[in-house]
Amino acid sequence: MVGGLPSFKIRPIAQQSRSSHLRTESGVIKWILIGVALLYLGIFLILPLACIFTTAFSKGIVAYTQAITEPDALAAIRLTLLTALIAVPLNVIFGIAASWAIAKFDFIGKNFLLTLIDLPLSVSPVISGLIFVLLFGAQGTFGPWLIEHGIKIIFAPPAIILATIFVTFPLVARELIPIMKAQGNDEEEAAITLGASGFKTFMLVTLPNIKWGLLYGVILCNARAMGEFGAVSVVSGHIRGLTNTLPLHIEILYNEYHFSAAFAAASLLALLAIVTLIAKSIIESGMHREIEATQITSGEKR
Repeated sequence: MVGGLPSFKIRPIAQQSRSSHLRTESGVIKWILIGVALLYLGIFLILPLACIFTTAFSKGIVAYTQAITEPDALAAIRLTLLTALIAVPLNVIFGIAASWAIAKFDFIGKNFLLTLIDLPLSVSPVISGLIFVLLFGAQGTFGPWLIEHGIKIIFAPPAIILATIFVTFPLVARELIPIMKAQGNDEEEAAITLGASGFKTFMLVTLPNIKWGLLYGVILCNARAMGEFGAVSVVSGHIRGLTNTLPLHIEILYNEYHFSAAFAAASLLALLAIVTLIAKSIIESGMHREIEATQITSGEKR
């Protein structure tokens, strides 16, 4: 009690006055920080994007269309899409399973599993590609057996898919683990107590609760899968029309001084980046709306 009034009525007023004081006194600092952020984004994001599209269309729309529809470019686009089409769903399955196990259960080796999930994020992609060469190359651990049975992995699409899966598999799991930990087990346990099967519990309770984080992880995983260069470069062999993904195709065109064609192909990846940012913003907006709706609902219940 302060002056006959409960203290909880005075503290918010004091906090509000301090907050308004900070907002009025730090206006100059706020605009300086905003200006620095915009300048940074302009130099390292907007300017490179403008350079890519300007150079891509420097010889006209006809040359741009020819650059992205010639046979080698189409083969690179198809291989890139195929790689993402295989890698992303597999990483989604792994991410859901790993995050479920880590967030919902306690078991021996849990921290070790977390360390393994983070491993691709701390290892250079080039080293990741080299690992597969040492495993499946002609002189590798399984190389002689693969050659004997006529199975080709290195310098072929399977190696590209394996390398892409390796460098992208932490992305979905790392988005879902903190979400599942924060939600706890109460809703799943209630569903099981009411007679729901494990599959129904997952589809009707767990999946709706993690949908935004799952979509976010899928978008990041897809963008990384399509744009991966280091690991894919090691295992691909750079065979035109066969093992060149879009980033490798861009590198070859640039090294051969076909700058307009290289930037035309690069503009496709730039468009992917823009679409990824837009999708990321939409998902974050949906997450915020859902959180606000949950807070309002819980407040009304109280």
